[in-house]
Amino acid sequence: MKYYPVNLDIRGQRCLVVGGGQVGTRKVKTLLECQAEVTVVSPMVEETLQTLADTGKIKIEKREYQKTDLDGMFLVIGTTDDEALNRGIYKDAQKQNKLCNIADSPESCNFILPAIVHRGDLVISVSTSGASPAFAKKLRKDLQKQFGEEYKEFFQLMRAIRKKLLNEQHDPEAHKHHFEKLIDKGLLELVKHRETKKINALLREMFGEEYLLETLM
Repeated sequence: MKYYPVNLDIRGQRCLVVGGGQVGTRKVKTLLECQAEVTVVSPMVEETLQTLADTGKIKIEKREYQKTDLDGMFLVIGTTDDEALNRGIYKDAQKQNKLCNIADSPESCNFILPAIVHRGDLVISVSTSGASPAFAKKLRKDLQKQFGEEYKEFFQLMRAIRKKLLNEQHDPEAHKHHFEKLIDKGLLELVKHRETKKINALLREMFGEEYLLETLM
């Protein structure tokens, strides 16, 4: 199996999670982090999910799954411990051309979820195409050690610089080499070690006096 790597924008998209246990809870949290509109269908749900529903962050239908639950949904994730039900969810999703993932059952999916490392705007995905989720998990842990929190701050700064340049109606391509130079000059290491004075000196050199860490961030 060869999967086509893609990052989906699911902001405001209606997403369905069938199953309210621990696995379903993890899936819901990831969907919420990406600003999806989440509905959970399950006769029983974890306390965390109930709290999310009570605060208006998700919608819960405390009942058994129905085919009509797929209506209007962008994607569906099945997380029940009933294999027959999971297969049924996948078949229903196929008929409606829905994106569907069944937890721990790659043969009943038209997309799979990789192991993910988040560092702000940096997203690193690891997939073994379903061959070894355990090894994907190990790689994720290794990458978490390699890519520290400084990457989050680094990309926040890079985004802020780019936004300011665009607001000043600069051509994005015109400053491409400046961003490459920032990287070559070790901006990431300066951010990691919080070398504020050196960061500001570099920014002034590249973009002018109005580009300072204190104002950009």
